[in-house]
Amino acid sequence: MAEKVQTKTPGTRGMRVAEKSKNFKKAYADLFKYVGKYHWLFIVAAILALVGSGLNLVGPNLLSKMTDIIVVGLKSTVDVDAVGKLGILLAIFYIFGALMNYSQSFIMVTLSQRITQMMRRSISKKINRLPLNYFDTTTTGDVMSRVTNDVDTVGQMLTHSFANLVSAVAMLVGSVALMFITEWRLAIAGIATATIGVFLMVRIIHRSQKFFMQQQTELGGINGHVEETYSGHSVIRAYNGEKSALDEFHERNKRLYTCAWKSQFLSSMMMPLMGFIGNLAYVVVCIFGAVLAMRNDITFGVIVAFMVYIRLFTHPLQTISQASNNLQSLAAAWERVYEFLSEPEMEDESNKKDILKDVKGHIAFEHVKFGYRPEKIIVHDFSFDVHPGHKIAIVGPSGAGKTTMVNLLMRFYELNDGAITIDGVPLTKLTRTNIHDLFGMVLQDTWLFEGTVRENLVFNEPEIDDGRLDEVCAATGLTEFIKQLPNGYDTVLGDSATISAGQKQLLTIARAMIENSPLIILDEATSSVDTRTEQQVQRAMDTLTQGRTSFVIAHRLSTIKNANCILVMKDGDIIESGSHDELMQKGSFYADLYNSQFEPAV
Repeated sequence: MAEKVQTKTPGTRGMRVAEKSKNFKKAYADLFKYVGKYHWLFIVAAILALVGSGLNLVGPNLLSKMTDIIVVGLKSTVDVDAVGKLGILLAIFYIFGALMNYSQSFIMVTLSQRITQMMRRSISKKINRLPLNYFDTTTTGDVMSRVTNDVDTVGQMLTHSFANLVSAVAMLVGSVALMFITEWRLAIAGIATATIGVFLMVRIIHRSQKFFMQQQTELGGINGHVEETYSGHSVIRAYNGEKSALDEFHERNKRLYTCAWKSQFLSSMMMPLMGFIGNLAYVVVCIFGAVLAMRNDITFGVIVAFMVYIRLFTHPLQTISQASNNLQSLAAAWERVYEFLSEPEMEDESNKKDILKDVKGHIAFEHVKFGYRPEKIIVHDFSFDVHPGHKIAIVGPSGAGKTTMVNLLMRFYELNDGAITIDGVPLTKLTRTNIHDLFGMVLQDTWLFEGTVRENLVFNEPEIDDGRLDEVCAATGLTEFIKQLPNGYDTVLGDSATISAGQKQLLTIARAMIENSPLIILDEATSSVDTRTEQQVQRAMDTLTQGRTSFVIAHRLSTIKNANCILVMKDGDIIESGSHDELMQKGSFYADLYNSQFEPAV
């Protein structure tokens, strides 16, 4: 295998760092724009954090005075009253400082959870507004990772970072100012020592940024792989693909481990580093302060005050370093959430007023042209008139465009050119909600959610009584199956009942019958049932489609012999059309396709 050669030009690394920094700044800007209505809560939390920090900064000055009083008193008599008053005042300041910090923590926890809730709500709404081609190119696991991991990361980082960062900055600036006011020489000595840690911290932050982003991306990838592997577990086992699936998981897991280890290792270096710098600053202040005290330039109380100031100075540096790591995780997670929320949506239909109600069922395809990608057209020039109440069968080899036509009819995808009309009204003038209300649909991929049989049958149609359920189940051959369930219609699917693929298909057919829509689409509706059940379902389908315009896609050509018209598709075009008898008499493509299903095995 040829090695990949990387060439570096001067300034390339600096450009990458600048670009990454720019991305993170944009992510923060987008986040605060998104949480616009909560800006005032951020301001209140920041004010409380500043007040709490200010009250805590008063402490060292009072401690210095108490120490000086005690030192003077050791030579004669300690002024207990003065010490007591200063102690009470110090306690009051610390108590109020703690209350301020508690209040801002309460606000930030509440705020972060509200923002998390708002993001989940936004994502949920966004999913319903995204076109299907987005999900064709994005794994379910990656979407779920954005909804769960990335949103949780944003919430947690907001809780632990923003207010802490404000408090730390206020404490840092305040402690520096008070150190210079108290004794500028000791201030310079302590700050000069801590500057080493600040320099190293900045270097580490720049180094770890890219790993935090990689970590979120790899996490989404591994979630997608696990979801895909779990949903296709039986197929993987049947083809002995466990090893390849496991190898791919290990490879993804290794990449996730590598970037997660690097990001966490670099971030974990900051706390011990700043701890070491803080201890070193203590030593410097003690030694230099002792020299100044021996020369009577300062009192012993100043040294005590500076010991507290150094703690108040170095501790915020540790907090800032940790908050910086958290903010990087926040930016990386929010960038993925915002990327999802910024995906192009389906056309806004709030301005459409046309609503079809009393549908006769006349459908016309007029020079329809479509491709899932503009550069690859699969339906070239499709034209056909469907008369009201007719059953139209669409047949052809795999990839001929049968299901595509149904997707276009339901406006799951938009046409590249041409038009589709219902009773003379173009689909583009109707809302998708109105179009979907007109169609009952049974797909070859059955979908049942975890709930009772009743909830699955009356999906989105709550006003259905047991009498109607009994009627539909009898028509689809589900009566015996329902009787065998422990709780009948109230049996929870996936819990106390295990059902076959054929029974799932029958339930989806019954669901379509209950919806009672004027137009029907059956996409391989009998693909998962046996021959005997197929005959029973076929009778139910005849009842269901009677008097309704219906489209039936089928590979079993015996099930569509009674269709009013059969459209034979190949490579996105209609190559033949007519009734079963007419097409058989022609003896061309359809006849060959039909006869091939009844040829004896060689």
